[in-house]
Amino acid sequence: MQDALNVRHKSACPHDCPSTCSLEVRIDADGRVGRINGAKDNDYTAGVVCAKVARYAERIYHPDRLSTPLKRSGPKGSGQFESITWDQALDEIAGRFKTIAERHGPQSIWPYHSGGTMGVLQRYGLDRLRNVMGYSRQQSTICVTPAESGWLAGVGKLIGCDPREMAQSDLIVMWGGNPVSTQVNIMTHVTKARKTRGAKFVVVDVYRTPTVEQADVALIINPGTDAALALAVMNVLFSEGMVDRAYLEKYTDFDAEVEQHIMTRTPEWAAEITGLTVDEIVSFARLFGTTPKSFLRAGFGFTRTRNGAGAMHAVSCLPAITGAWQHEGGGAFFLTFDNKFWGLDTNFLYALETIDPDVRVLDQSRIGAVLCGDANALKNGPPVMAMLMQNANSATVAPDTSAVLKGLSRDDLFLVVHEQFMTPTASCADIVLPATTFVEHEDLYYGLGHTHLTYGPKLIEPIGDTRPNSFVVRELAKRLGAAHPCLALEDHELLDTVLARGDLPSLAELAETGWVDRALPFEQAHFLEGFPQPDGRFHFKPDWSRVGPDHARMPRLPDWSTDFERASKTHPFKLVCPPARNFLNSSFSETPTGIAKEGGPRVRVHSDVAQDHGVATGMRVRIGNERGSVVLTAEIDDGQKSNTLIVEGIWPAEAFEEKQAINTLIGGDPVPPNGGAAFHDTAVWMKVL
Repeated sequence: MQDALNVRHKSACPHDCPSTCSLEVRIDADGRVGRINGAKDNDYTAGVVCAKVARYAERIYHPDRLSTPLKRSGPKGSGQFESITWDQALDEIAGRFKTIAERHGPQSIWPYHSGGTMGVLQRYGLDRLRNVMGYSRQQSTICVTPAESGWLAGVGKLIGCDPREMAQSDLIVMWGGNPVSTQVNIMTHVTKARKTRGAKFVVVDVYRTPTVEQADVALIINPGTDAALALAVMNVLFSEGMVDRAYLEKYTDFDAEVEQHIMTRTPEWAAEITGLTVDEIVSFARLFGTTPKSFLRAGFGFTRTRNGAGAMHAVSCLPAITGAWQHEGGGAFFLTFDNKFWGLDTNFLYALETIDPDVRVLDQSRIGAVLCGDANALKNGPPVMAMLMQNANSATVAPDTSAVLKGLSRDDLFLVVHEQFMTPTASCADIVLPATTFVEHEDLYYGLGHTHLTYGPKLIEPIGDTRPNSFVVRELAKRLGAAHPCLALEDHELLDTVLARGDLPSLAELAETGWVDRALPFEQAHFLEGFPQPDGRFHFKPDWSRVGPDHARMPRLPDWSTDFERASKTHPFKLVCPPARNFLNSSFSETPTGIAKEGGPRVRVHSDVAQDHGVATGMRVRIGNERGSVVLTAEIDDGQKSNTLIVEGIWPAEAFEEKQAINTLIGGDPVPPNGGAAFHDTAVWMKVL
């Protein structure tokens, strides 16, 4: 690598942000990764990257990186392992998989992946093995499904306006997201609009985040009440004549029934539910209704409740009411996650034609129930007897932690974990395989938060004896007799093949340019040629049966649903567990700077509640419900409603006094209509210790 010393190389952030920032990675004179910057010549990233990725070398060269395959030598969960070779590990995995499939059927094996890396090959490539072998399939619900369901109900596909258009907006509404901490590039375009156009920035959230602190207007509401606010805004828009009826007639299924319903959802009604004043609701509605170039940037946070899909649908109705979609800098964006949009041949990439539709699909978020033998979660099929987990730390991240740990610790479960660190999930494994980081392998990355398909090349040799996810898939395929052309190709061959089949630039071309911009023409991105629904219209009256099986619980019209975990006399507080600024789910929680900046797990308590309960900053308190309890340090903060408790970050169990992680309190029941976890929908009590 002598010719690459002190050179900045193009790459892409692999983490589930979902900005998927285009990067410039410096390789220092000693051949090590140095400082990482955002790519300056990518007009979405615009030279900006979050602080945790900028110091990624801390993670790459961390002394606790796994560097050799390990086999359990003591009881499950004991942390006792011995080193073995890759051949020994792969031979044993293949042998055990064969035996388990013969005894219990191939569906008793559940390959499991999540968002630890978002690459099209290193994340989703495990599906190649699953599909060819007939192993249990996976519904990936841990992050996006409730939000995705609500967007699909109205819009029809996971596409929207080019997010760079925020720079051309006169009003930007960030609803249920904290981009200062989790999608920093959004703020680049917000700042540009404010400086060049005098744009207003409105943030709707449940507590005072770093993004709220930068807002011109901040609307802090009770958790789970977003749809009520959206309906009241619509009510004001109709009451005061700020509606584009010509747009509604041409582009939506809006009718008299919808209008009559909206007129019952007054600001007074919503004020009681949301905790806002009537004046706050009306003022926001007037700002939105009198600003044609209003851009709605929908986040994930407000959908992580049991009524979250309905909330997303209600919020997504707003730009249709005013016709904001017609203007550059107007409309809405949530996520770009449509296969046709990206153009890759995923049929070949994941061997999709080999899928047996009779093979069950297990819900990723219900891993606790699945592993503990819940018949419904298992789709009335055989128990899961073996797992290969990649990019997932379910023992910390998944809901209902107690059930997850119980399931992962089963003596009759053969568990293989491919990881970068000895996570709580890896400590439950029978075999642990050491994984590469993004600079040690190559991949392609969807720009889920923007429109660029970005290439991440291999920049350094793997640390120790680490190997990419794709290596494990290929080697197991050989040993298991899994035959498919996609399993015979090396990474660069496979990526080049799927690019060519999609009529996209070659891998060599992407290595030069770094990315390809897949932005749609204005008319398509703004749905001026019709929305991607069967009738070409935005749906105020969704067919929820097309979105998910649990559609009977969904409101027929845009509405606020009471179908969520309510505070009660015995559980008077609503707990919200949003991301910490220096962590990304459980990633980065092992790096020294991240730990130092976050300090430790703590709960934010409103001063009114603190006074009533005798709580002061620094005191130990216990919060809990029927699922369990955790001990935290209190921090007095009036940035949320008085009955809301905030615990930022997914800390490992070891960071808590009693070794109980925060997701112990989170329910594992699926969010209607199509699954997902209700991470921000938890009722708890609090006691001073």
